[in-house]
Amino acid sequence: MQTETTAVGSGTVATDETDRLIASDKVEGTAVYNRMGERLGTVHNVMIDKYTGQVAYAVMSFGGFLGMGESYHPLPWSVLTYDTRQGGYVIDLDRSRLEGAPSYTTSNMPNWSDQSYRRRIDEYYGVPSSGTI
Repeated sequence: MQTETTAVGSGTVATDETDRLIASDKVEGTAVYNRMGERLGTVHNVMIDKYTGQVAYAVMSFGGFLGMGESYHPLPWSVLTYDTRQGGYVIDLDRSRLEGAPSYTTSNMPNWSDQSYRRRIDEYYGVPSSGTI
């Protein structure tokens, strides 16, 4: 993977990505595929736990045209795998199951403070609930 560096004092700091780290602005917009190679959407943003510093969810944009009719699907970060061959994240999910997944639109934003909302997402994808994010 390409790494851009910036000189800081007597050393350098990665500003783009390394083999293990990636800047959040490079994650946003990255394609999300299912196991069959079908493109499901793109990462709209990531939700980070303020206390642990861990990424809890990737919010994937799905459908729509020019921002109209688009829906957002929070995906537990742990269900995504980065595939270097495809240059995107892969999830074991078919399109029909995605259509029934927890989602929201810009006119119907979720309450991320509601633990039952996050628990419903985690249960849908079969991951342990983080509970206290």
